[in-house]
Amino acid sequence: MFSFSRLFTILLVAFRYRLDELVLSSIRHPWAFRLLRIVRLGRAPRLPRGVRLRLALESLGPIFVKFGQVLSTRRDLIPLDIAEQLALLQDRVPPFPSEVAAATIHKALGAPPQELFKRFDMQPIASASIAQVHFAELHDGREVAVKVLRPGMHEVIYKDLRLMRALAGLIEHLGPDGRRLKPREVVAEFDKYLNDELDLIREASNCSQLRRNFSLVKERAELLIVPEVIWEYCASSVFTMERMKGIPINQIDRLRAANVDLKDLARKGVEIFFTQVFADGFFHADMHPGNIYVSDAPDTLGRYIALDFGIVGSLSEFDKNYLAQNFLAFFRRDYRRVAQLHIESGWVPPQTREEELEGAVRAVCEPYFDRPLSEISLGQVLLRLFQTSRRFNVEIQPQLVLLQKTLLNVEGMGRDLDPELDLWDTAKPYLEKWMYQRVGPSGFYQRLRQEAGQWAQILPQLPRLVYANLDRPDTRQTLNQELRLLRQSQQQTNRLLTVLCAVLAVALGIAIWALAGR
Repeated sequence: MFSFSRLFTILLVAFRYRLDELVLSSIRHPWAFRLLRIVRLGRAPRLPRGVRLRLALESLGPIFVKFGQVLSTRRDLIPLDIAEQLALLQDRVPPFPSEVAAATIHKALGAPPQELFKRFDMQPIASASIAQVHFAELHDGREVAVKVLRPGMHEVIYKDLRLMRALAGLIEHLGPDGRRLKPREVVAEFDKYLNDELDLIREASNCSQLRRNFSLVKERAELLIVPEVIWEYCASSVFTMERMKGIPINQIDRLRAANVDLKDLARKGVEIFFTQVFADGFFHADMHPGNIYVSDAPDTLGRYIALDFGIVGSLSEFDKNYLAQNFLAFFRRDYRRVAQLHIESGWVPPQTREEELEGAVRAVCEPYFDRPLSEISLGQVLLRLFQTSRRFNVEIQPQLVLLQKTLLNVEGMGRDLDPELDLWDTAKPYLEKWMYQRVGPSGFYQRLRQEAGQWAQILPQLPRLVYANLDRPDTRQTLNQELRLLRQSQQQTNRLLTVLCAVLAVALGIAIWALAGR
């Protein structure tokens, strides 16, 4: 059953921040306007709706803060003013007792932290809604960061999610705007994110994969540092990794004082993003300033440091090709190609008229090209395209929503570092090179190498398979005879049904005549 005390608390917070006005004002119905006039009591709210919603979610606690953060990524669904306010939500909560963290480590790893580590700092260095982090030192002298899951999170999340599902169902039935926002789908997406973040083994594996992607090639290793996972000290509720030291990317003055080249740093951020997306199809999808540091060590000065791997995005080969061709078509202002790609992807109904979709895409993109390149936001173009696509019943894929959110983060950080950053000019050569590698001779050779192992197994079997196929008896005559017999049987059945229908019609006519004669 629902926690009615929790529901009552939610209703009180909603009334305090006038969220009733926010809901009623979106319903296009006469009684909604009358009810809105009553609940306003003759006065309108003082704060904008986005600010009120943000403050309400902060009052309701960490789970609702997390929900607001996820909701802020769905800018294809919610108004921009609300999305911008929700993006300001801070995922900072008071730490839970250090003794509880030590008990969680003991239960998960089989020994208290005083035995597992040479040194363990009982005072947490950071605390969020899902977990908190303690610094420690291994017996071999390596410094590590230990992330510990908050106790009782599964129960708290389960109860709040049940309430969210009920509220989402109510909002969906309030009117067409409620259905357009797809609240139940958003809650389901939030449920998935939370369950992924509650399993720290999953986060550790994401970290390990990203580290492998950027550590095996020298050119990549010079772009991004990813901490090493200490697997012996990991469990579903404990994640131990190499301790990272650096400067948060939003502390511009400290970066300048450390002699970091900000323009080069901004370009490297774009390169890291497109490398993750198009080369690997696996990208860090929570790249806000709190999770991105810059190394100030002399031997790695200016390299990015990635932290917090709870949310990652994955793209298939189809997604990567689709996105790369879309971006290149944007750069070349080939709107017909963009429309064709939407139709070819199958995300647009097949009856969609290509020229109508082309006109809608042109209306989205063309105004941006009349601005200076430094003022063009690639993330905003992608967002507007998603919003326009809904007119044509395009179902935006979840991985593309994550991509759009990450692109907005990367673009925002890049512009903070270098206000003159030209994301289009930085990305275009990379995408053209990537497409050439995919469809050119080097791409063909690479795919041959990938398939060589499978071909090595199939090729020796080809002579036997060809001979077996040629030696197989010719069954065409038998099949033709069976088809002829089946056709004759069907014709006989049709004639029999015709006769039965005629008999029934005559019998029915006689019965009606007999009844009429009486």
